[in-house]
Amino acid sequence: MPSDDRPAAPPADTVFAPEVFPLGAHLVDGGARFAVASTTAEAIEVCLLEQDTGGGPPAERRVELTERTFGVWHGTVPGIGAGQRYGFRVHGRYDPAEGIRNNPAKLLVDPYARQIVGTLSSLEAALGYVDDPMHGPPSTVDSAGSVPLSVLTGPQGEPGTAPPRIPWADTVIYELHVRGFTKNHPEVPAELRGSYLGLAHPAVVEHLRRLGVTAVELLPVHFFVDEPALARRGAHNYWGYSTLGFLAPHAGYAATPGNELAEFAGMVDALHRAGIEVILDVVYNHTCEGDLGGPTLSFRGLDAPAYYAHGRGGAQIDITGCGNTVDPASPTVARLVCDSLRFWARLGVDGFRFDLASVLGRPHASGFEPHAGLLTMITSDPLLASRKLIAEPWDATEEGYRVGGFGVQWAEWNGQYRDAVRDFWRGGTNLSAMARRLSGSEELYAPSGRRPWASVNFVTAHDGFTLRDLVSYQHKHNTENGERNRDGTDDNRSQNFGVEGETRQVEVRSARLGTARALLATLLLSAGTPMLTAGDERWRTQRGNNNAYCQDNDLSWMDWASGAEPVALTEFTARLLALRRNRLAPARDRFYHPEDVTWWRADGQPLTDADWHHSDASTLGMLAGERWMLVLHGGTEPIDFCLPPVPLAPVLDSSQPDGMPRDGALTAEGRLRLAARSVFVLLTEQAARPG
Repeated sequence: MPSDDRPAAPPADTVFAPEVFPLGAHLVDGGARFAVASTTAEAIEVCLLEQDTGGGPPAERRVELTERTFGVWHGTVPGIGAGQRYGFRVHGRYDPAEGIRNNPAKLLVDPYARQIVGTLSSLEAALGYVDDPMHGPPSTVDSAGSVPLSVLTGPQGEPGTAPPRIPWADTVIYELHVRGFTKNHPEVPAELRGSYLGLAHPAVVEHLRRLGVTAVELLPVHFFVDEPALARRGAHNYWGYSTLGFLAPHAGYAATPGNELAEFAGMVDALHRAGIEVILDVVYNHTCEGDLGGPTLSFRGLDAPAYYAHGRGGAQIDITGCGNTVDPASPTVARLVCDSLRFWARLGVDGFRFDLASVLGRPHASGFEPHAGLLTMITSDPLLASRKLIAEPWDATEEGYRVGGFGVQWAEWNGQYRDAVRDFWRGGTNLSAMARRLSGSEELYAPSGRRPWASVNFVTAHDGFTLRDLVSYQHKHNTENGERNRDGTDDNRSQNFGVEGETRQVEVRSARLGTARALLATLLLSAGTPMLTAGDERWRTQRGNNNAYCQDNDLSWMDWASGAEPVALTEFTARLLALRRNRLAPARDRFYHPEDVTWWRADGQPLTDADWHHSDASTLGMLAGERWMLVLHGGTEPIDFCLPPVPLAPVLDSSQPDGMPRDGALTAEGRLRLAARSVFVLLTEQAARPG
């Protein structure tokens, strides 16, 4: 260590420890072993901090890691145990033009910490520079007391209940936010609301079970902090796409502070006992440190060139829209990502949805490669290969839009499905696009050897309008986010039925609910893996906000209030899922053969090649073999649909609040009377036969 960088307090001696891996902090006989990677450091200290300092900077004891092997600094510190708070200080060059930003004044979180406490209380103290991040000198302000700390933990436990192992073909995903889902739940005790244990509460699990979903997809639960832009204006991140600790559960979701790891494991166990899988939304494409003007909390101070993609002159490359891009070509990054995924898999997690997954296939933020190193490492890992792997197949650039472009082991959020379905139910007439999405998007997934379930179909998600807002607002209303309504997409493909926002007009409310039921029926009866957004079944609104990432309040939280509309829509959704599960068989394990499906016009004739391109076509019938028929009518007026010469019995009518077919909907002459904007489902005699 350079003499001018030595700490004021005398360093304690470390004990030689030949073990390099695993990285992080681990208990050993008589103390703890520490290992942290850095190729730019000239010396690294473990800083041991006291918990209670009466409000001042924490008392600190520094211990130098004297061993360096494979670019990893490591050593054993005697006399400490579980609960010890710690951080790292990195000594070495500070050369922004080379992307190197070592600064021992900044206390750094261990990238492998399994527990993190505290928050970013002073952005200014955490900045690694003075005045200008590229040209200013390094900051000498000590960040201790203003930044989160790592905590030494004991051994990781084993899952208590065997996972359900739901086949992909039977999977129905429900995307939810751990805090928001139970924050207002009346049956969850107040002290458990908004926590891992709140999600594990029997009343909450029973709602999921009655609904009929098979997996919950949790918005990020890795430890996160507010990104710089929010911190500067005193706002807070709600969604959690701002990761600091990739192996640490977010502490804010623990009912008992410090117990988050055990509570997370208990939540997984409770859901598994109910036959529900747990999928985590993971964010490995960027971190909470933001652009070069952001704080130095961990990765930037440890080894910025190893963690982030850089351009000329030390500038960070941003293909995520979040200020920085984690470089998947870096061995340090690849090891961290895979170690993180294995950690959560060993806790019982059943799958992962990768935020902006295209970034992971773009080494050094260059062109996309479906078999890039990190993507291949994930799919070839024996443990991870047995988990459900879901890509969000885009990033913030045109190059990153790769729907259908991932490898054979990946499922994907199908943005083309969302767009086609939204367009159809707001008056679009592209029947061929609708038919492709109903039948599993074969042209996207079959060429790479995948099956229909690789298409994760969705109409809404956490980012964007809720289902209710999709049929109530023509434009976004994001003023409450504090960005002058400039944030959030303008490509909503929504409709408001002549009134922007909430209304008491009975006809408008009825049309909105009817269209919402048609959207749900389309989603849940299409080939592929359906994903519902939590609250859509309860008719939840965000008052037109399509980017509620910073709204940790009633705007975002699940509305559990009773009412006729939420109750009826929940029952309708459950009815759809029961129909999908027990009576219908939309293509799941294989794509339809040409002889499996026929497509029909309203006059009872099969569609011709020319029919697919009619600009005024708004009705489509899909007859799946000798099992069932799905009829979609997107027109604004009722029509009669002449059924094909197959014995069919009506089982669902989306124009009705409970989904029960209307009396007289099917005439003796085989004409189906379709309401405006509605879906009708019929079963053949063979499919309707019990057993």
